Amino acid sequence: MVVNNPKFEISAVKPAQYPKNNLPEIVLVGKSNVGKSSFINTMINRKKLARTSSEPGKTRQINFYNIDEKFYFVDLPGYGYSKMSKKEQEQVGQFIEEYLFSRQQISLIIFLVDIRHSPTSNDKLMYDYVIRSGLPFIILANKADKIAITKVTDVTNNLQKLLNPIGDITTIPFSSERKIYMDTVWTEIEKFI
Repeated sequence: MVVNNPKFEISAVKPAQYPKNNLPEIVLVGKSNVGKSSFINTMINRKKLARTSSEPGKTRQINFYNIDEKFYFVDLPGYGYSKMSKKEQEQVGQFIEEYLFSRQQISLIIFLVDIRHSPTSNDKLMYDYVIRSGLPFIILANKADKIAITKVTDVTNNLQKLLNPIGDITTIPFSSERKIYMDTVWTEIEKFI
């Protein structure tokens, strides 16, 4: 897909702030610092539309990126970031839950995990949560550039077995650094928009 005019539209913390134009929404979930913002920038071929940070826990709102008036990439706050106070974690958790369970425009959830690590207990909780939402989703094994290219397929398959033993959820490796696997991800996204 060629993206011509992507733009950041709004940061929302409550439903009244969500966009009203009914475009399909591709939602990114994953732990803090897993690379959700970098994923957006890579997919739309921009360096800084989605703000990235080496400091985990930067995204505290739901960020909506309008992609050529065709769909939104929706960047949810990361989970598992310990420096956020318990109260902040609860607030963020509540508005993520409210969004995921009430938003009719969600077309696909992209669940990002770090290819270098076994899924954490938080990853497994989020996986179960996404399954319970009943929404279509794929698993993205991110940061594939950080391991040997010869190991990517095996490690991706392993991650799938750990999270999704029955193997019915598409699991794709991804690398913002190398910009490989983008076509595969676009093919999946286009099925849902």
